[in-house]
Amino acid sequence: MSYQVLARKWRPRNFSELVGQQHVVQPLVNALDHGRLHHAFLFTGTRGVGKTTIARILAKSLNCETGVTSKPCGQCSACKEVDEGRFVDLIEVDAASRTKVDDTRELLDNVQYAPTRARYKVYLIDEVHMLSGHSFNALLKTLEEPPPHVKFLLATTDPQKLPVTVLSRCLQFNLKRLPLEQIAAQIQKILDAEGNAHDAGSIKLLARAADGSMRDGLSLLDQAIAYGGGQVTEPEVRAMLGTIDQNFIEQLLQGLEAGDVGALLKAVTEATEFGLDYEALLKELLLTLHRIALAQADPKLAGEEGERILAHAQAISPQDVQLYYQIGVTGSRDLPFAPDPRSGLEMILLRMVAFRPAEAGEVRTSVPTAAAPPTRTATTATAPRTPPPVTMKPAPAPVVTPPAATVAQSSCAQSTKWSEVVTQLGLAGLVRELANNTTLESFDNGAMVLVLEEVHGKLLNKEREAELKQALEKYYGNPVKLTLRIGRPVVETPAKEKTRLQDERQQAAVQAITDDPNVRALQEKFNARVNPASIRPKV
Repeated sequence: MSYQVLARKWRPRNFSELVGQQHVVQPLVNALDHGRLHHAFLFTGTRGVGKTTIARILAKSLNCETGVTSKPCGQCSACKEVDEGRFVDLIEVDAASRTKVDDTRELLDNVQYAPTRARYKVYLIDEVHMLSGHSFNALLKTLEEPPPHVKFLLATTDPQKLPVTVLSRCLQFNLKRLPLEQIAAQIQKILDAEGNAHDAGSIKLLARAADGSMRDGLSLLDQAIAYGGGQVTEPEVRAMLGTIDQNFIEQLLQGLEAGDVGALLKAVTEATEFGLDYEALLKELLLTLHRIALAQADPKLAGEEGERILAHAQAISPQDVQLYYQIGVTGSRDLPFAPDPRSGLEMILLRMVAFRPAEAGEVRTSVPTAAAPPTRTATTATAPRTPPPVTMKPAPAPVVTPPAATVAQSSCAQSTKWSEVVTQLGLAGLVRELANNTTLESFDNGAMVLVLEEVHGKLLNKEREAELKQALEKYYGNPVKLTLRIGRPVVETPAKEKTRLQDERQQAAVQAITDDPNVRALQEKFNARVNPASIRPKV
């Protein structure tokens, strides 16, 4: 007997065997149990998530000899023939190979005839988006008002290409990509049933490589069993998939933690000797940085290899993790434009080290030399950095005349109200709102501290802070070291000052109208009243 691949051998035969897609299964089961069956169903989703499988189970449910049911018996001739792909009243059509309008018309000519044996004649059209425009036009009328003995089951990976007229005539079900955990559990179940030796690491690798597709996962499992001669182990699966050994990622992370350029370049050289793909190596590094960032936000999110991830989460600051990730993502877009992939990856890693902010007391040299070797090593990276001792010699304080620009800046900051400064900055949008809801706490020697009201804390982000800083430097004509903190301002913000002044002008306008002798005379003569909402102060 010929070998049957796992994807076909383990294809679900009923709704209870389906992995995931509960949001699709539940309404179909309810419709079958209560006899509320639509004439056209459209199943959408990426490859290998169960579109055709659900359609075939639905065809069995409609034509099972025990009656229309959500639990087909699987023993009657109709159920067996559907499973074996030879049921005469289940017409499966591959729209990718039958796109012409003549093919569609030939298909629809037989719709009017009653089913040969079954209760319903079921048309299963796979990749329906491949039909031509004329084919869709020929299908529309039949799809809207088919004979009572006909059901249409349509499947597609690209629903955007379907005409709206077709979508409106179908019940649409969007199948989701399967989570890694569900794919891993199914692979584990199959390996146990098939009696193949395996380990946990290999299952995780296969589930991750499946990328949300159960069929892809089972196809890779077939390949892994053949590759390992019946055994599925992590080293062999890693070699088969060409995935990156975690030892290389460990070396890169340790080099980044220590700021050790030599260690980083050595890791790249070893990866080259193993023939690894540089783009895949960078991608794996970014995925690991993502897991580290999650662990820093909440240790419970460390996931698999939790101890290793948590150790890196403590060794690298959250700011550095975000910086490395951003540089890596930006560099991955530029990698195809590098002279060669290896130099592109090395430049990305060097950029991560070069742009990492220096800590207090740390002396950063641009190029290490033989006479002055770099002091940052892997052994000292995890130790807290302390500033070197400095011997201070007493000296008379020199009399320094500040530049005119600095004098102008200080006097301008003292004589000009913060609300007037904000008005003259010429800001717009959310940056203006950010400035309007701050108060000036201090401004000394180019260092400005602003306090943002707590209720407006969501306005603060790096981009808006940078734009405000740029506007302030342009206004004062000098560099400004801006610090923005969220708190409770002790004085009135420009926004509150503006509101207060508007209220005062409004009250003054209402009072002026109310006190006007002519208005009082009209009130007394005609029993009139003043509507304050209609009064507007002069601008």
